[in-house]
Formats: sequence, structure tokens, C-alpha cells
Amino acid sequence: MEFEYSDKTKELMEQVSDFMDRHVYPNEKLFTEQIDEGDRWQPVPIVEELKPLAREAGLWNLFLPESEYGGGLSNMEYAPLCEIMGRSPMAAEVFNCSAPDTGNMEVLVRYGTEEQKKQWLEPLLAGEIRSCFAMTEPAVASSDATNIESRIERDGDEYVINGRKWWTSGAGDPRCRISIFMGKTDPNNPDRHKQQSMILVPMDAPGVKVLRQLPVFGYDDAPHGHAEVLFENVRVPASNMLLGEGRGFEIAQGRLGPGRIHHCMRLIGLAERALEDMCKRTKSRVAFGKPVAEHTVTLERIAESRIDIDQSRLLTLKAAYMMDTVGNKVARKEIAMIKVAAPNMALRVIDRAIQAHGGGGVSDDFGLAKAYAGARTLRLADGPDEVHRNQIGKLELRRFN
Repeated sequence: MEFEYSDKTKELMEQVSDFMDRHVYPNEKLFTEQIDEGDRWQPVPIVEELKPLAREAGLWNLFLPESEYGGGLSNMEYAPLCEIMGRSPMAAEVFNCSAPDTGNMEVLVRYGTEEQKKQWLEPLLAGEIRSCFAMTEPAVASSDATNIESRIERDGDEYVINGRKWWTSGAGDPRCRISIFMGKTDPNNPDRHKQQSMILVPMDAPGVKVLRQLPVFGYDDAPHGHAEVLFENVRVPASNMLLGEGRGFEIAQGRLGPGRIHHCMRLIGLAERALEDMCKRTKSRVAFGKPVAEHTVTLERIAESRIDIDQSRLLTLKAAYMMDTVGNKVARKEIAMIKVAAPNMALRVIDRAIQAHGGGGVSDDFGLAKAYAGARTLRLADGPDEVHRNQIGKLELRRFN
């Protein structure tokens, strides 16, 4: 197994890092200030200004797998680029590589009809619109997705959609034009994994109502946010169905595999930034007669953080390598392993950085508190730790049948 990055990847890493140094890091403070000005749920001007620069530099839709729409980076090639973007809260959108759009675009590339691609994929790839993914429901334990109660019912040339979703990230963004909605078309099918389907629902369709934005540890994550959305007798053309009735789980597995790699690599970038901040802070502060960095407890925390980050990176790269070489199904144990390992690693590293910053660490001055909140949610998003650990355990036990 070879983890040496290709020359192509190294060149892209240099280009993305240079763009971050010149355009992203210097504008992070402005990014935060602009969110807090006026209507927090409008696009952030500095992000909109930087998008054309990223596109002109050829650093646009880097996540996209090989398709008629370009792309061509493997999971292994994209992973380090995703890590670099993960270092800044504004970076992914600048490069048109932010969730949930990346996953939704991959779904449309893989499973969309030509009409669906023309209407929704192409504007997403151009950065003209945004999207959301409506799967989780407040009324049921959505860690078991077979519990989903929302209905998608055929009525002539249309489907009628009813359900209440939440944690539908991005649904409050005024640019969000399309939702990929998961619901049951065949609730009585004896195969619980063939009861569900996915369908495209325009956000301006009659009956779609964004009820509220859900805060995460007090952060509203504007202008992206995480919404509770009501779908009440929403009618869409039958042609909006993705792949076919009963194939929702099949689509979900195709969507979530790469998404988990992206989440994990972004978390590694976030942890690297936290470790850097911890090192700089402890070298510049004196306590009990010497720099904080020279106290044994600080050295141990820095060392543990370096070990944690590098372990998670190697495990994630192994999962990416396996997805590229043997496919998502064979790599499912490794994908589950990183989904547990990376968020927990990031929480440990960020927590140590917060401690090293003292009271400032829990303020908004250094971004660590918000980073911690974001990393904590990823122990739940795309499946909670418990589900992934159970899968890992079962797959391990199969070796001894």
C-alpha cells in the first residue's frame, strides 16, 4: 500500500495551499464580520468574491470523480486537498467543494437522468445554486434509516410527498433550490432496505416550508444552517425520482462513502490548525516563570496531538486507497473506522488547544469553541459512532466464522 502522493496531487496541494495563503486565511476575520452584518442568512460577500478566483485558477469542483463533467481525482488524490480546505471554515465553499452539495452532485452524476443533470447538476457545478439533503427525521431514531416515516406516493404522473425532516443542512440558504428527499414508497416491502426511495424536490414547490434553524451548541451556522423542514402534500413530476423506486438505500451508500472521507480529511485539517494554534499560543505565554510550551504537561499534550492526527490521517488514506482499488463495499469497515476515529481525534486535539488558550479558548476570539462544536456534531452526522462501531465489530467477528 503506497501513500506517496502523485505528482499531480502534490501540484494541486501546492496550488490550493497558495490560494489559501493569499486569499482565504487573510479574509477569515472579514468573513466572520460580514456574516454578522445585517441579514445573517444571505450569501457572504467575500466568499462570492473569491469563487471566481478559485474557478479561474482551476481549483473548482476538485471533489468531482471522473465523469462527462470533468473531474477525475480519485479519493486518494482528493483527500489531502480536502484536508487543506478543512483548515478554514470558509474554504470549502470558495472551491465549490462544500457539503451537502458535493454529495448531492455526486448522486446526480452517478444516478441522475440527462434531464435531471441539465436542470440541477449543471447549476450546482457552476456554483449558481445550492442544495440540501433531507433524510433525518425528528419523530424517529434516524440512526436506523429504515425507521424513516416520510412518504412518497405515486399519483398518476406525479409523486406526493409528506414528511417532517430536520438537520437538513443548507435548507435556509436563499440559494438552496433543490432537495434530495428520502422517504418510503413501499412501506410494506418485506425487505426493509427496499422500502425507501430518493426524489428531487424543488425548495420552492408548494408545501415545502422551512420551519426553523437548529442551533448547534448555540451556533446557528449562518448562512448555511441546519433546518427543520415540513413537506406537506408536495407534488413533483414522476420524472424527479432518482434511479427508481426502492433504491434509496443503494443511493445513500453510494453518496455517504466519499462524503465520510471528505468529512474526516476536513477534520484532520481542522485538528492540524488547532495544534498549530496551541503551539504558537503556548510559546508566547509565560506561566510560573517559563513559557507554557516548556511545561511537561504541554509537551505531552502536543505530542499526543501529533500522534492522534497522524494516526487518523493514515487510517483515512487507507480507506481512500481501498475505495479507489477495491470499492466502497469491500472498504466499508475502513470507512466506518475513520468515521469513528477522526471526529473523536479532532475533539481531543481541539480540547487540548482550548485548554492551552485558557479562558480565551472558550470565547469566539480564536474559533476553537466553534470548531469543537462542529467536530462534535460529526460523531452523529452520517451515522453515529455506535452504528459504525457495531458494523466494525460484526465485520471483525465474521473473520472467525
